[in-house]
Amino acid sequence: MKLDVVRTQFGKDATNGMLFIDDVFECYTLEDEYRDVKVMHETCIPEGEYEIKLRTEGGFHNRYLKRYGADWHKGMLWLQSVPQFTFILIHTLNDSTQTSGCLGVGSSQQDLDLDAKGLITQSRDAYTRLYPKVRDAILSGDKVKIKYSKINIRF
Repeated sequence: MKLDVVRTQFGKDATNGMLFIDDVFECYTLEDEYRDVKVMHETCIPEGEYEIKLRTEGGFHNRYLKRYGADWHKGMLWLQSVPQFTFILIHTLNDSTQTSGCLGVGSSQQDLDLDAKGLITQSRDAYTRLYPKVRDAILSGDKVKIKYSKINIRF
């Protein structure tokens, strides 16, 4: 399974994007802002491709296990080998103050010109659509990768 995050808008405090699964649009994304030099909890994930595994420990895992139940939640979607980053997850959120370097997903997003910190809505709905697809692929033994890039517009 291949996930693609295509970044579409770069703001002062946030980065907007779209997530595709095997070239089909899935949801919108929100991350911290782009920086040439990483600042902890304030920088989007570097462009590149990373494997996703399930993380079955930590605070997010315990909260999601309680929220969604053990039959549904099998671990957080955890990006592997991200340079200078640790424990990068895909999770629900409302704005970039809740990312800490992770990737948030939502069913809609607000233009960064309207709010510098970004806003993503219906995050839980997007997550509950996305998560089982990725979870089931990982549990079936498929290698799941996520690639980060920016939009390439030519006129």
